[in-house]
Amino acid sequence: MGRVEGKVALVTGGGSGLGAADCVALAREGAMVVVTDVKLETAQRVADQIGGDAMALALDVASEKDWITTMEAIEQRFGRLDILVNNAGVVLSADVEGTTLEQYRWVNAVMSEGVFLGCKYAIPLMNRNYGGSIINMSSTGALLGYPIFFAYSAAKGAVRSMTKSIAVMCQEKGYKIRCNSVHPGSIETPMVQQAEGRPGHEKTVPAGVLKPGESGAPEDVAAMIIFLASDESRFVTGAEMVVDNGVTIRPF
Repeated sequence: MGRVEGKVALVTGGGSGLGAADCVALAREGAMVVVTDVKLETAQRVADQIGGDAMALALDVASEKDWITTMEAIEQRFGRLDILVNNAGVVLSADVEGTTLEQYRWVNAVMSEGVFLGCKYAIPLMNRNYGGSIINMSSTGALLGYPIFFAYSAAKGAVRSMTKSIAVMCQEKGYKIRCNSVHPGSIETPMVQQAEGRPGHEKTVPAGVLKPGESGAPEDVAAMIIFLASDESRFVTGAEMVVDNGVTIRPF
């Protein structure tokens, strides 16, 4: 307990799935959590579940205005920001031939431009205080070839690359800010359920070590988020933290 005690954490897409699990885990470890989601009611539900100093805000990550307003609200309420988890995402099942330009732009507006904007506006607030940790949610889609998730993979690949650029920039400028990407495999979330054509039908994730091909639980990713958010990972920046039960290392 207390691994991020007293830190202020902002999580995007915090109303469900991985984001909600991240919010709960961060709060359990002592953080003051700002739960954001494009739907305020879902963010508020998670904030109410956490209780204490948790704060819910509506945030469309593709909106620069929303990001500016969000940072102003955090500074006014807490006076600082220590942790940013760029988690918000959408999924589109289509290969390159079946993806329209409008769809491609929509997916990348959320998961590429949204991460860019989050980093751009979080860094000054972090840097005015004690520095911090930026955690960008990428995917195994940035490491493997998934034809059916073309736009999704393109956006997650951008997240992977910009994470490294930001990590080096912060070091070069002397900012006490680390930036890492997390690359989950198949995790039992509403987004994965939708992608697999079973919306609302949740599979039970077994306890203990999982067999190859089994999906993980949101808490498996949240555990990595806690490590990267805490001072335990002070020597880790620009890294790709793969949480995929070995999918990316298997030869078949």
